[in-house]
Amino acid sequence: MKKLFLSFLVVSQFAFAQFTDINIIKEIHTKNKGLVVSAHPLASEAGAKIMKMGGNAYDAVIATQYALAVVYPQAGNIGGGGFLVGVKNNGEKFTIDFRETAPEKSSRDMYLDKKGNANTDLSQNGRLAVGIPGSVAGFFATLKHAKLPMDQLIQPAIDLAEQGFAVTQREASLLNNQMDYFHQHNKNKTVFQKSTPWKQGDLLIQKELAATLKLIQKNGAKGFYEGKTAQLIVDEMKRGNGIITLNDLKNYKVVERKPISFNYKGTEIVSMPLPSSGGILLAQMLKMSSFENLEKYQQNSTPAVQIMVEAERRSFADRAEYMGDPNFIKDQTEMLISDQYLKSRWKSFTMNKATPSSAVGKIISQPRESTETTHISIIDKEGNAVSVTTTINGLYGSKVVVSGAGFLLNNEMDDFSVKPGVPNMFGAVGGEANAIQPGKRMLSSMTPTIVMKNNKPYIIVGTPGGTTIPTAVYQSIVNIIDFKLSPNMAVNSPKFHHQWLPESVLVEKNFPETTILDLEKNNYTIEKTAQIARTEMIVIDENGNATAVADGRGDDSVGVE
Repeated sequence: MKKLFLSFLVVSQFAFAQFTDINIIKEIHTKNKGLVVSAHPLASEAGAKIMKMGGNAYDAVIATQYALAVVYPQAGNIGGGGFLVGVKNNGEKFTIDFRETAPEKSSRDMYLDKKGNANTDLSQNGRLAVGIPGSVAGFFATLKHAKLPMDQLIQPAIDLAEQGFAVTQREASLLNNQMDYFHQHNKNKTVFQKSTPWKQGDLLIQKELAATLKLIQKNGAKGFYEGKTAQLIVDEMKRGNGIITLNDLKNYKVVERKPISFNYKGTEIVSMPLPSSGGILLAQMLKMSSFENLEKYQQNSTPAVQIMVEAERRSFADRAEYMGDPNFIKDQTEMLISDQYLKSRWKSFTMNKATPSSAVGKIISQPRESTETTHISIIDKEGNAVSVTTTINGLYGSKVVVSGAGFLLNNEMDDFSVKPGVPNMFGAVGGEANAIQPGKRMLSSMTPTIVMKNNKPYIIVGTPGGTTIPTAVYQSIVNIIDFKLSPNMAVNSPKFHHQWLPESVLVEKNFPETTILDLEKNNYTIEKTAQIARTEMIVIDENGNATAVADGRGDDSVGVE
């Protein structure tokens, strides 16, 4: 086994505690061993340990998700939701949709003021922004594919919450930057609030969260959706303008859906269907760019980037018009990913010239803000693969911690079209298909994906990043398949993003300057950003050799069985 980019954070002053040595592993090469890639080393270790105890990939993903709810509060959660894509070693492919839903008291115009203007502060911060959490129900829906009991899978998270762990420099900085929001949106003091700034190595102990996890361990899903925890959620709603009720929580249901599946250059792409836009966007972008023989260009060269940007532009225009919860709209997936439709969409493409966004949809000016989601990629030694992306939407979600229960609540209601034509916090414009309705699942960009080759898992990939998720997964896949890059280069090379609106193309700060200059000559507006996405990838070659890569843009880390 080979380990690369290995770094250590050793916190000697807390040597008496259990979780103070943080071992960040960026890349592992191995064979016939289970691998976990996640946003935090302690979470990856938790999943890997479960596989050492006899668990499979689905046991590991449950344990990893619970651990992330403790050690990665900015996005890991039991107060949010997500999507899981699984492929078993017997060929079975499935998805689990545990996306949040709108409360029964929600309404189409709930975030509009008396003049009919959208108040996005209400949809992004505080208790009214919260959708009904789906994560815990999703973990239990995953359990039927696992081998070990839930009380065993949740124990690592309980230990982490109860005994505490040392925060990394990144987490300390984020907590400090968000402190004013925690003060503003919580009437009772939370574990995230301190009188002095957080610093690397500080111990975060979460006794209330440990107690909540123990209720789930003892009572199953009812330990969250009913009883004490449910009442604490409702009590928290009453401290502000929240509308989630006990009935909302008790009636939450997971949905198992048929994956979106399509062929791409000798591989089968298996991804998430609606209400995730990710799988459709991925199919559209890959198919449209294939019309231009993308593989004949170099990665991040001017023609390659132009082709991919224009595929992204057209796909995101369709996202705004057609996509939403398939239980509430006409599902047009088959049409949207058909070769006939995409060829007609591509007719307006001209090499060396930007297509105006107005040519593929109505222009509306909009803001753009940051995002936090988290992704896990896992394969076990038996060949079971799982790709799961979860979220509380914005950084630390709604900023509201359930008093007495110790976990953050999402601000996922902002992923609806607060008002058709008004962008959400990530700048994505939505239409009537994604308008707010009680019980409805909000449209998502999460794109957990498994690429199959010769009927076996080949690439397991996903990322956080709001609307940059589908484009980052798209780039990661073509980096491997078309541009023949190593997994490390596929993950860590500079990325770019376009989403129809705004007109500009985002590029990371280390993006090639020659490509930027060429694109600007072709009428593209370029905007630089610190980072795009944080991709977790596992690649397995035809001989069974596996390479797991954790994105270098964060504390992401690989765990091995």
